[in-house]
Amino acid sequence: QVQLVESGGGLVQTGGSLRLACAASGTRFIMPTMGWYRQAPGKQRELVAVKINSARTDYADFAKGRFTITRENSKNSVSLQMTSLEPEDTAVYYCYGRLGSEYDWGQGTQVTVSS
Repeated sequence: QVQLVESGGGLVQTGGSLRLACAASGTRFIMPTMGWYRQAPGKQRELVAVKINSARTDYADFAKGRFTITRENSKNSVSLQMTSLEPEDTAVYYCYGRLGSEYDWGQGTQVTVSS
């Protein structure tokens, strides 16, 4: 069973930075797709950034220019560097990975940006 574990969330002031990390275990195959979603209170879960087949990177409009997603070659790990954080970025951030038709999710890590 694939498990994804996030780390790096926390409390930061407006304008600050945080780096989230996620590592997957339980499979010997490399996940072609790994990325991040977030969910704020009372809102739907939304895409933040995704790496597809290590060649394509997609960002949500709100993430462009502020967030950077990276993957280590040949590893089931992904990071999200977030800068210029705003209170609107407060949410639970979830890591996910796709292997074949199966999607697996982490438990989420809380990011809180104070004004």
